[in-house]
Amino acid sequence: MVESNRQAGGPIWARAEPGTRRPRFSRDQIAAAAVAIADAEGFDAVSMRRIAAALGAGTMSLYRYIETKADLLALIDDALLGDALVPGELPADWRAALLLVARQTRSAYLPHPWAVQVLQGRSGADAAIPGPNGMRHFEQSLAAVDSAPLDTASKFDLLAIVDDYVFGHLLHAAEIAERTSAAKADESAAQAAAEFGWAQLETGDFPHLSALAGQPGVGELGGLDRLEERFERGLRLIIDGIAAQSASG
Repeated sequence: MVESNRQAGGPIWARAEPGTRRPRFSRDQIAAAAVAIADAEGFDAVSMRRIAAALGAGTMSLYRYIETKADLLALIDDALLGDALVPGELPADWRAALLLVARQTRSAYLPHPWAVQVLQGRSGADAAIPGPNGMRHFEQSLAAVDSAPLDTASKFDLLAIVDDYVFGHLLHAAEIAERTSAAKADESAAQAAAEFGWAQLETGDFPHLSALAGQPGVGELGGLDRLEERFERGLRLIIDGIAAQSASG
């Protein structure tokens, strides 16, 4: 991974890119290379050496662009938040606008199951200060709820609740994908786990689980195929519930 003990001159967003007339690389290219490596091999495979090789550069030359691990994480986070921006105009209705923002955010992160766990655990200045796309995403989110019949604090709460829901859903989706992939990679281990589960049900200590397991099609309920359906249902319940609460209050 990128060295974390180098002394950086403040958050990366406060520092200019290399000042040569025609820099060889951009921060966007570095972030894109890191994301591609993480998608293909997992985030642990991301290193300055690997990024440099993908870009056809020398490893040390990249330190002109990135000084710390926090720098790289900030670039990756901002690149994904760029994908989370809704293109074009938002709908006039605040509920439709917020639905669209939430869906776009989910779509941006879903192809990168490693990203939420890696990026949400950041700390320090680069985590506290959003990058350009982070600011655009927040601005778009505020624009989405601008006409909602809520005071400022309630609008912030609404955005935080929707964010919690979206990123919680993404973490769960990543867990399901990892379990599915592991089961396919090691069928014997998956079979052993299934046999252990059935043995536990036969003890009689889990009557509700036993009843559920006996129903046809139950294995599909928690799978990837129904993720989007559950996401849409939950998101609408949250937004419609808050809208109803504001109308009655």
